[in-house]
Amino acid sequence: MFYRNRQLLLLTLLLVITWGLSSLLTLPRLEDPEIVQRNSTITTFLPGASPDRVEALITEKIETELQELEEISAITSTSSSGISVINVEIKDEIRDIEPVWSKVRSKLDDAVPLLPPDASAPEYRDAKVSANALIVGLSWTLDDRPNLAILQRLAEDLSDRLRAIPGTDSVETFGDAPEEIRIEIAAPDLARLRLDAAQLAAQIRASDAKVSAGQFRSETNELLFELDSELDSIERIRQIPIQVAGDGYSTRLGDIANVVKGTIEPALELAIVDGFPAVVVAARIESAIRVDQWATFANQELERFQAELSDGIALSVILDQSQYVEQRLNGVLGNLILSSLLVVAVSFVILGGKSSLIVGSALPLTTLMVFGCMKALNVQLHQMSVTGLIIAIGLLIDNAIVVVDEVQIRLRQGLHPEQAVNDTVKHLLVPLLASTLTTVFAFLPIAISPGGTGEFIGTIGLTVILAILSSLFLSLTVIAALVGRLAQWEPLPVLQHGVRWRVLERIYDRSLEMVFRRPWFGVAIAVILPILGFTQASQLEQQFFPPTNRDQFQIEVELPGQTPINRTRELAVRIRDTLRQQDNINDVQWFLGKSAPTFYYNVIPTRENAPNYAQGIVQLTSTRMIPETIRSLQTELDTTFPEAQILVRQLEQGPPFDAPIELRLYGADIAELRQLSDQLRVELSQIAGVTHTRSALNEARPKLALAVDEIQARRVQLDNQAIGRQLDAALDGTTGGSLLEATEDLPVRCASPTNNGAISIISPRSTC
Repeated sequence: MFYRNRQLLLLTLLLVITWGLSSLLTLPRLEDPEIVQRNSTITTFLPGASPDRVEALITEKIETELQELEEISAITSTSSSGISVINVEIKDEIRDIEPVWSKVRSKLDDAVPLLPPDASAPEYRDAKVSANALIVGLSWTLDDRPNLAILQRLAEDLSDRLRAIPGTDSVETFGDAPEEIRIEIAAPDLARLRLDAAQLAAQIRASDAKVSAGQFRSETNELLFELDSELDSIERIRQIPIQVAGDGYSTRLGDIANVVKGTIEPALELAIVDGFPAVVVAARIESAIRVDQWATFANQELERFQAELSDGIALSVILDQSQYVEQRLNGVLGNLILSSLLVVAVSFVILGGKSSLIVGSALPLTTLMVFGCMKALNVQLHQMSVTGLIIAIGLLIDNAIVVVDEVQIRLRQGLHPEQAVNDTVKHLLVPLLASTLTTVFAFLPIAISPGGTGEFIGTIGLTVILAILSSLFLSLTVIAALVGRLAQWEPLPVLQHGVRWRVLERIYDRSLEMVFRRPWFGVAIAVILPILGFTQASQLEQQFFPPTNRDQFQIEVELPGQTPINRTRELAVRIRDTLRQQDNINDVQWFLGKSAPTFYYNVIPTRENAPNYAQGIVQLTSTRMIPETIRSLQTELDTTFPEAQILVRQLEQGPPFDAPIELRLYGADIAELRQLSDQLRVELSQIAGVTHTRSALNEARPKLALAVDEIQARRVQLDNQAIGRQLDAALDGTTGGSLLEATEDLPVRCASPTNNGAISIISPRSTC
């Protein structure tokens, strides 16, 4: 049919080329495959609670609810001072995960009534296995005290601009510096008023009525009636009347306290970019969007935004994923083109000029057809899908070579081109179909592998299957018809039938004769070679997913649990100075108090509200000797900074994991588990090849305990609960007002007196 109908042949060629090119230009381009999000994190805060109380009051109750879901494969949790973090993992065989996560969120709603009143609502967060497309830092480069509030507002402005770009999925900020209204009062002044911090906070809170006072209704109007008590400025807060206890007179808040606006201190999280304090903005794009096209619009927006910045504020691009995507795809696409040229060159020498051109045309046609099928199946263009095409190159021309050779044999026998094409298709249909299906079934397990591993490598098998099926279709239709149509056309008569190697022909003929005379000899060769290969394979180093050859790696730093964030910052700066002495290291960007934004698809953020934790993104000048650099740095940092637990990690490919080897100890005695884990770490560290060990059960965090004489406390009309409330007010501070809705969104907090008569506020999570 394709030979007789020339219009159909040309139309098919045109459709394949158009379909493939349009798909290639519109396919989403990623550096690595997207993996289904089978992990999530649930964070719940209980300010001031010890890890034991957090475990009993928060973690166990939420875990009990989640354990009722059979789709969950594992639940792991960490209970720390004031915070519970629960990690949930769904079974690999489940592909439709959205209904499961809906059940998880429903279970969290069921657990809320079981939690203490002071606990925050459980915060569900998806652990998306994908990297941010763009990470940008806004840093304060002046020598004076950094104004993080200005950086925070600029970061919010930049976030709004990036969200407005079509294709943006989400935008987050790191190193946030939330602003607050702080009320500072000296201890003697507060004592003279016969008030404590809690009573002062209650009076400030009562000055802002956030509820409606009713409605005014008449025959002509129906109006909302409310008190005009909004705290819309600092001056309005200073004018709040404060009732003195027991005396019946009042004074203004501004007369007895200092009302200032600033950022929360100490900071909950910090970012250090190029050695300067910074606020970082990270943007993630939708999976169906080409990252290179989105990056073009984003970079234009960054140029306009940078032109508006004042002196002393620098904008630095920490990550532009489009560059890595372009680099990775250009590499594999270059390999694809080079492989295709080599195949055509070999075909030109062996088959001749015309046959090599026809066989060679199967390569681009099949590749374009695969791109079209990928578009139809919503398969992105990344290193795994293109790698599948490279693997299939040697397979997809087999059908074309067999068809071309068979048609030419029949033409040399004197058959009409149409008859030669028809006989060839009828003769080869079943054998080629059988051989193609054999290859399809060989790669099918890879294409349908479950879990994160299958999702990462599955597109290799899928693109190979699409390639050989497309090759079969094109070989039996377009390629066969082209051979018949071009039967009388000889563009290169010099190599009409290719180069004949007499020596090779004689060796080949003798080999066939020997095998036909002694079949056991051929069987022995066919068996010995695979056995030899299997025996040699056991001597090779085994690693399913190799490390990536990317000019980045990460560093994790963990100090003792009681370490404040300023101490963590000092250590991070010292580590940066040490790293910059290495010739192969350009710089390191630090994120303190929580995990860094996702800069690689399988580096999942797992830490939050951790002032003793820091994560650094190390930028290299080249990709040479990365493993050697990491090993030397690990040794140097462990020796130079023994007070911290430092882990230098190369970026790995495949599904996310915490460590190559993980061991778990179970038991009811926390102290004994901690002791056993320390012993196990010592044993593991003595094994060759083990560079670092880490325990999820941190050391016991020191605390201050107050032993109360309950008999004496009762004599002054106090009990343990009342003493606890007063201590909480005196040491942590309480919320002293409400949000300023008219002009700004800042919490007003009242602090407590300290030893030096100043005010210390350390309860950023208190609410009105």
